[in-house]
Amino acid sequence: MPVNEPFCSVIVPVYEHWHLVPQLIEAMQHQTYPRECHELLLIDNGSAHFDPPAALPVNAQVHCHQDGGAYAARNFGISIARGSWLAFTDADCRPRPDWLQCMMRRAQDTGPDTILAGAVEMFSCNRSPGWSEIHDLVRGIPQRWYVSRGYAATANLAVSARLAARLQGFDGRRRSGGDAEFCRRARHAGARIEYLPAARVAHPARQGWPEIAGKALRIKHAQLRHGSRRQRLHWRLRSFVPPLWVFARLAANRRWPLRYRLIAVIVQHRLWFVEMMEALKTGHSIHSRSGQ
Repeated sequence: MPVNEPFCSVIVPVYEHWHLVPQLIEAMQHQTYPRECHELLLIDNGSAHFDPPAALPVNAQVHCHQDGGAYAARNFGISIARGSWLAFTDADCRPRPDWLQCMMRRAQDTGPDTILAGAVEMFSCNRSPGWSEIHDLVRGIPQRWYVSRGYAATANLAVSARLAARLQGFDGRRRSGGDAEFCRRARHAGARIEYLPAARVAHPARQGWPEIAGKALRIKHAQLRHGSRRQRLHWRLRSFVPPLWVFARLAANRRWPLRYRLIAVIVQHRLWFVEMMEALKTGHSIHSRSGQ
């Protein structure tokens, strides 16, 4: 296949993680899928410290898109991608060598209305992880569970360019949850989601409370700000219900020692209070604006 006609475009939004991009590029360099069959599009979305690598592989490009967050950056990547299929991962992820080959082999066998979701394996950057990192290890990104409920995370996702165009990409206004919203919209349009456990990427566990609390706040903010009025009300009320199913899933994750599971439940309980405070704050600000 000529180099100017890649079958797949790998789209990666980058925000303040340019120091991690060389490791991502190295992982992509070791892909068993032919280099001439895919391109790598690195999209910066407003990093204060924009520091792309001085040298890039022949099939890699760096672009800047300052308007919006990661989903807007992904949409920009979609708009310039040349591949028939689009694969998504994150700047801090490390695709396994056969990741893209597994994805594209299945893409060639299935129709354009199938979304492919691969496994996300959490790993620790420290020999003795702290409580926040332990929580992220145990909770992880349970892609198989997500797919069973009709959505998947863009840490490891592939979709045909035709389907992405038909759906007009992601909701670029969102800062979180745009992947789930895209998948649900695709299902309503007749698409299906398939889980590929052999297509794996590794993802580092978040190492501090600000990181995991920040993620929880972004998710909660998106739930309370987007969707129909009924959906927003659902998420607001749900914020005040103890997430017992999350506690149960963490406690039952026997991949990790009992101590890790107990720590994960304790941290998750603290995150629940953070989410409740965000729901209260957001509700107060909305009522204040409506009363002006």
